[in-house]
Amino acid sequence: MTAPKLQDLSIPAARRLVAVALLLLGAGTLVLAGAGGAGASSQHPVWLEREAYLMGTGLRLSVAAPSREAAIAASEMVFAEMNRLEGLLSSWLGESELSGLNRALPGSEVQLSAELSGILLELEPWIEATGGAFHPAVGALIDAWDLRGEGRIPTDAELRRALAQSGAGAIHIEDGRAVRLHDGSWITAGAFGKGAALRAARRVLLGAGIESALLDFGGQLLALGPARDGGDWVVGIAHPSSRHREVAGLVLGERSAATSAASERFVEVAGERLGHIIDPRNGQPVQAWGSVTVVAEDPLVADLLSTALFVMGPEEGMAWTRAHPEIAVLFLELTADGLKRRWTRAMDPWLRNAGEAR
Repeated sequence: MTAPKLQDLSIPAARRLVAVALLLLGAGTLVLAGAGGAGASSQHPVWLEREAYLMGTGLRLSVAAPSREAAIAASEMVFAEMNRLEGLLSSWLGESELSGLNRALPGSEVQLSAELSGILLELEPWIEATGGAFHPAVGALIDAWDLRGEGRIPTDAELRRALAQSGAGAIHIEDGRAVRLHDGSWITAGAFGKGAALRAARRVLLGAGIESALLDFGGQLLALGPARDGGDWVVGIAHPSSRHREVAGLVLGERSAATSAASERFVEVAGERLGHIIDPRNGQPVQAWGSVTVVAEDPLVADLLSTALFVMGPEEGMAWTRAHPEIAVLFLELTADGLKRRWTRAMDPWLRNAGEAR
């Protein structure tokens, strides 16, 4: 496994944070608003910003520590931990544990590490809760549509076969062991891997005594402690089809924000755009209808729910949230009359300048 590519940007205390940064959430977008002002504490911590390329996307880390050396050490620990998670969960790296499971002969039993088994079993209640709108075992469908290549339109027979090799019919996991049921079945961490990695990164930062940080991992955000001005981290939510246009704001306090959309990541086949997010229930790529932003304490939950609710679409998604009022969600729907904005009451404490819901 190659080491991540790193870039250091030392930031002296009370000088600057990030002025304006575009943060892509999967295929959605957040815009980080700069927070100037005094340092986060009377000790004038040093802020350090670093970047790395991990799990097929960029990681941007802003961290405060008593010294530059301490900030570098903490960031190195984060990069090492997320690099380790890539070696566990990546379906792109052939040597990862998940890839090993994905290559196993159908019917053969694979002993899983306690960590991988635990994460995969943790997903199962969310598969049930979302009615299958979230499911990690959609590899056969990705292959059927060639979404990791140039794209193609599968025949009806090919789609039926891929559906049979996906979801509940793909891989059976029990007591730390897994069995791949079909040759075409495999698991992708695309809807939960970044959340799992951010959760691990937070654990590392807290263990290192870091009290303030902001992580942007391919657009999914994780906030820790106060921003430079001592308040909460403030981010902006971009228009689903225009990432340079901010349409709302979020105040993050010790939480993660994830957005799912299909307007920027797609393949084009015969003039048709195929989004990168698959509906596990019918095997179809989800159309670029808008975006979903979820705010949650657990980055894993924010990650997978933003995907599931985007798969559901705004009407089914809003209906689902009425049965789960504790989930903070914002739906931005592209309509002929403009951008339609709807959100849950649980989002009210975090949402700013969203206009009127309709």
